[in-house]
Amino acid sequence: MSPATGGRLIIPTTSERPGKMSTTMAYYVAFVALGLSVAVLGPTLPGLAEQTQSHLSQISYLFTAHALGYLLGSLQAGQIFDRVRGHPVMAAMLLVMAAALALIPLMPKLWLLIAVVLILGMAGATLDVGANALLVWIHGRKVGPYMNGLHFAFGVGAFLTPIVVAQLVLISGDITWSYWALALLMVPAAVWLARLPSPTRKAVSEDGSGEEVNHLLLVLIVIFFALYVGTEAAFGGWIFTYTVVQGLGSKTMAAYLTSAFWGSFTLGRLLALPIALGVRPRYILAADLVGCVVSVLVILLWPQSMVAIWGGTLGLGLSMASVFPVTITLAERRMTITGRVTSWFFVGASLGAMSLPWLIGQLFEPIGPQVTMYVIFIALIMAVAVLAVLIQFDSTHSEPGRERDT
Repeated sequence: MSPATGGRLIIPTTSERPGKMSTTMAYYVAFVALGLSVAVLGPTLPGLAEQTQSHLSQISYLFTAHALGYLLGSLQAGQIFDRVRGHPVMAAMLLVMAAALALIPLMPKLWLLIAVVLILGMAGATLDVGANALLVWIHGRKVGPYMNGLHFAFGVGAFLTPIVVAQLVLISGDITWSYWALALLMVPAAVWLARLPSPTRKAVSEDGSGEEVNHLLLVLIVIFFALYVGTEAAFGGWIFTYTVVQGLGSKTMAAYLTSAFWGSFTLGRLLALPIALGVRPRYILAADLVGCVVSVLVILLWPQSMVAIWGGTLGLGLSMASVFPVTITLAERRMTITGRVTSWFFVGASLGAMSLPWLIGQLFEPIGPQVTMYVIFIALIMAVAVLAVLIQFDSTHSEPGRERDT
């Protein structure tokens, strides 16, 4: 490796060069598919409860199962992508996701449904880790806007899902065709990825210094991801049921509100693309979290107001949009992003996505729907505190000549 690299960057190589942008676009299509699979549980939750004859406190275990699958998938995915070609693995995971989605509306028992959703989560996590790690390998220090673009693609899929579900339920009368349609949409992404050669990670440096990871920084980022992703999963998963039970609107309106959340989330990621080029990640994250706290506070202060629920939902989606990709960009400027490091990011994310929606499910019926917003608000305040520690740590331990990048 040339000394000019400083032993810090992971340099990708590709066989037969289909072009970086072609590969990047394939990841974007795969992330649209991932967004479709992640967002489908929320607007179909009442239908799945009816299908399995379960209460809301029981059906909420689907969120736990999906997050547990994400956790298990994240734990093993990093080693897989560090050792084997990534694109065949990612294509296979898309096909597994398609099969799981096709099976979900056919499961008559809750335990069977939980098992399928667990598999869906494992496949989604492996795809998620792979796309995030390989994108860094392709673009290196210039990954910032591409990372925001990747997660923008996820938002596109999540935005489209409630609309697809609402329309197909109106046409067919149940949720079956919604799941089958989404399953079919996984296949083109799998075919595209399978046809592209995979980027590989070269040895970072002769002395191994490029593999060093600041473990305290890694722990802070993992905790931050747990809190942030927990709030994202909780709001995206429960806003439909919250709106209906709170008496704020019909199921169709609740589906459109869910879509509005993911739509503003998607718009926020689009707006973040140029911002990520010129603004330090720490400032973007601070502004994002302030917007999140204010948006949820609006819903808490005016719980029966349609203006508040719509305004808070749109504001929360916009504010949450860039948190995940910007945090990964900040991390890339402080440590080498291997498959294993990326896996730990998703372990934290999975723990949050597993715990917060489950907690809301256990408290929703005995306390009432307002507990949804209280749990999310408290988690966001905790995330602000962790971010403050993370920024202080990053400032104290920044390397000479690199502070301008963060």
